[in-house]
Amino acid sequence: MALKIFSPAKINLFLHIIGKRSDGYHDLQSVFRTLDFGDWLSFGLTDTKKPLITLTGAEGLTKELDQNLIVKAVTLLAKHFPNHAKPLIIDLQKHIPTGAGLGGGSSNCATTLIALNQLWALDLSLQALIDFGQQLGADVPFFIFSHFHQQDAIVCGIGEILTPLKLPSARYLLLFPQAHLSTAQFFAHPDLQKNCLPIPNIGSRYDDYGNTMTDAFFNVFEPIAVMHSPAVALALQYLKSRQVFTGTTARLTGTGSTVFLPIPDNIDDAMLKHWQAAAPCPTIMTQNLY
Repeated sequence: MALKIFSPAKINLFLHIIGKRSDGYHDLQSVFRTLDFGDWLSFGLTDTKKPLITLTGAEGLTKELDQNLIVKAVTLLAKHFPNHAKPLIIDLQKHIPTGAGLGGGSSNCATTLIALNQLWALDLSLQALIDFGQQLGADVPFFIFSHFHQQDAIVCGIGEILTPLKLPSARYLLLFPQAHLSTAQFFAHPDLQKNCLPIPNIGSRYDDYGNTMTDAFFNVFEPIAVMHSPAVALALQYLKSRQVFTGTTARLTGTGSTVFLPIPDNIDDAMLKHWQAAAPCPTIMTQNLY
């Protein structure tokens, strides 16, 4: 039995920190949107004499292969269900940049949990998969949730409070500055805004953050990323120079380094190709997955 599953990237349409919890984690409020841009993962069962996992395509993504979230997902489920665990061959076709704020590692992890639930015949519920995902990373539950609901989500808490959200279709121009930003350092930054007021009725206000960015919707990490990375600052400024044509607002996703601009229907392919050719770093055009 073999499976090939798409592992999508995500963007944050906004990202607020509501406060810091007693356990040291931060309560967030955000909207996560999955894209039709992402990785592919192929899974196959192999000879029982082989190692539990043979992973290709992930070389160089982490210092040690066992630090990869794909491997961690396999190891976690094998520990809990040793009688179901069978050796696997997994191939990763990687397209999502690492350290880009697009959730690539978390998406791969979620995809692995979903695949093993089928390949190992675990028959786990959605909530059980989400609970395992939460042990592996804050963004992993969203990707599991989104896969099963075929929707984007309002994300709160530390990533575990998920509410499905149906948004209008949209195109996005993504720029990939050649910068790797430290999430841990950004969360510890003294200038980070950590006391945003929770925004009510997000589902009824999608127009505010779907295209334009009002004062109520922003990414708290954006000013810090711009301050620390000239490459991010340049890419964001480039997209902002196009806002006069789009009427939309450029912004950072996650803790960076990717920046994006929603592209309305009145911008044709010829103009987009010109914008991409003139950009200061690699780009792609993408759209929502769901």
